[in-house]
Amino acid sequence: MSRSVLVTGGNRGIGLGIAEAFAAAGDKVAVTYRSEPGPGEFFSVRCDVRDAASVRDAFEQVRAQQGPIEVLVANAGMTKDGLLLTMSDADFSEVMDTNLMGAVRCVREALGDMVRARWGRVILLSSTSGLQGSPGQANYAASKAALLGLARSLAWELGPRKVTVNAVAPGYIDTDMTRPVSGKRKEELVRQIPMRRIGRVEEVTGLVRFLAGPEADYITGAFIPVGGGLAMGT
Repeated sequence: MSRSVLVTGGNRGIGLGIAEAFAAAGDKVAVTYRSEPGPGEFFSVRCDVRDAASVRDAFEQVRAQQGPIEVLVANAGMTKDGLLLTMSDADFSEVMDTNLMGAVRCVREALGDMVRARWGRVILLSSTSGLQGSPGQANYAASKAALLGLARSLAWELGPRKVTVNAVAPGYIDTDMTRPVSGKRKEELVRQIPMRRIGRVEEVTGLVRFLAGPEADYITGAFIPVGGGLAMGT
């Protein structure tokens, strides 16, 4: 069956790969973007997840285009790296507001559709940094760790209504955002990965599609790293 899928931040990188995977499976896919729209093959809606009104308007546009939202992939996020000692409150708060509260706003907006249908899938894109931490990324790691608590609390709230909520945590994945890293820094990062290689986008998208499918009906509240061994045992 063709489902109504919304991928926030689906205009590039892992989000775009996820959107393409759902579309290839025959689903109706919409993506949100903040600055540049994604490929023309998708219904693209401008949305600033830091703004509740912007989120509400974007979701209404998606519903008008492809019906109530059945699968939400909350992927929109950002970084503003720096040592905590010198990081401003504004830089810490903006990352938390985008990565954590942005996901909260989007999930809250989608849940009405899912609760009424008594079926739905929510997949939060976290990060292995959320469990391991990362120097210079206290704000980012904190925001991504918080998504685990959000997913597991919502799993309790929504389980009786047949809505599952899971968190997927990519590690070092080959995207347009990570490709500029090269030389010694890249070698250092790869040495920290038990599998000693960088991940591929399709290794994330396959898991997301599985969690959105019927085979995952009994999986909720899970935190699944896709990092070649990073954040194992969480």
